[in-house]
Amino acid sequence: MTNFLVENINHIKNLSRSEFESLYEFTQVLNTASGQESLIEDAIDIVIKVINAERGLFVKYDDLTDTFAIISARRISNESITDLHQFSSGILQKVIKEKKPLLYHDVMSDPNLSQFESVQIHRIKSVIGVPIVRDQKVWGVIVADSQLDRREFTEENLLFLSFFSNLVSLALDRILKMEELEKENQILLNRLQSTEEVPEMIGYSPVIRNLAQLIHKVAQTDATVLITGESGTGKEVVAKAIHALSKRKEKPFLAQFCGSIPDSLLESELFGYKRGAFTGANVDKQGLLEAADNGTFFLDEIADISQALQAKMLRVLENREIIRLGDVKVKKIDVRMIAATNKDLQHLVKSGEFREDLYYRLNVFPIKMPPLRERRDDIPILAAHFVRKISGKDIPIDTAAIKKLEAHYWPGNVRQLINVMQRALILCDSNKIYVDHIILEEEKSLENFNGTLGEFEVLLLKKRLEQFNGNRTLTAKSLDVSVRWIQLKLKELGIQ
Repeated sequence: MTNFLVENINHIKNLSRSEFESLYEFTQVLNTASGQESLIEDAIDIVIKVINAERGLFVKYDDLTDTFAIISARRISNESITDLHQFSSGILQKVIKEKKPLLYHDVMSDPNLSQFESVQIHRIKSVIGVPIVRDQKVWGVIVADSQLDRREFTEENLLFLSFFSNLVSLALDRILKMEELEKENQILLNRLQSTEEVPEMIGYSPVIRNLAQLIHKVAQTDATVLITGESGTGKEVVAKAIHALSKRKEKPFLAQFCGSIPDSLLESELFGYKRGAFTGANVDKQGLLEAADNGTFFLDEIADISQALQAKMLRVLENREIIRLGDVKVKKIDVRMIAATNKDLQHLVKSGEFREDLYYRLNVFPIKMPPLRERRDDIPILAAHFVRKISGKDIPIDTAAIKKLEAHYWPGNVRQLINVMQRALILCDSNKIYVDHIILEEEKSLENFNGTLGEFEVLLLKKRLEQFNGNRTLTAKSLDVSVRWIQLKLKELGIQ
């Protein structure tokens, strides 16, 4: 570009004031443009205005297929054109071949140009075309034309467009490199998300790795998340992780447990109240939703709130606004909502116990927590982690104790495992945790079991295996099944 300036310095002085102003205007566009399409649309509008053209076209050229693709085409009225056939491909090819700006005043009388069908159809008389060069190749072409004999299409205009095309080339080079870097960054980020640990989430099983990817992806958005799963699976851990990995991480993370709390108390906690709203309300009180402004709010056991409170929560999700109890003033809030439940919300919707519209507002991005029995590979890692966290020491766990942990059904999931390891540490009077230290609650004994037939089958199998110290032959004999059946069932459950 420097050589171009030196060679044409005298011509630059002949640029009109409006052309200089347009160049200055375009430099401002260059500083703010973040995408190639917006840059090119602005460029076309400037070209049409400066040279008083009726139409402007910016096409990208593919030298491998020798084809053109419209990036932007506009009329003087700023109306967009989407059909490339409205412009002369022959003129575009001439610009590509010459690799320099071209100006034609009377196209219809030029035998080399009037032969082009689009020139005849649209009665084009004046054309000016400029190549956009990137890496010494023609990347695209700017063409402006008119149905009138535009004497305004002057050599000075051609010089202006030459400078203009150089500026466009520089800007496109910067934008395309930024887009390439952004693409590479997204690829690397995606790879990182598949390996990077989620805060406070322990485990390397396939289900946990998949869960980690989901958490990383949704954390980059403000989408409402609904976390479902059995009690003790770590739903609040996931909610905190989403907040910690989000752009709101420096803002508040507040949580409210909704189960077994009187409706009036829960409402006042969530929304706050105005002085005098009820007996004992002596001062104004800010609610948790308001306090979490710009941060994240976690509603645990959302299925337990009343119909009246469901309606108010729907308003929060739809309009991002709250009203304190006893107040009439609406307050706008900017809060990322995460909800959790261990109940089947779809079933509650069908039975009329939970509002369908609220369910869909909450279920924008669902995350289902896997029960511990579906991630048995993580049990040794989790057990060692909780031992270290509780005792502050690395106390080894005997192989037999690990096998006993892996064989358990874990109805209480990770929360139950924490209790078991805490109990084992209390019982442990040596430098190692043995199988006798692992005391498992009979939370689902065969006598009072009320689960499904499949769960009963699994529980019975586990108990018989424990009874016969893992001996599959004796277990099969006691259940009147083949050893092969035992092996297939254990494989199905992922138990070694």
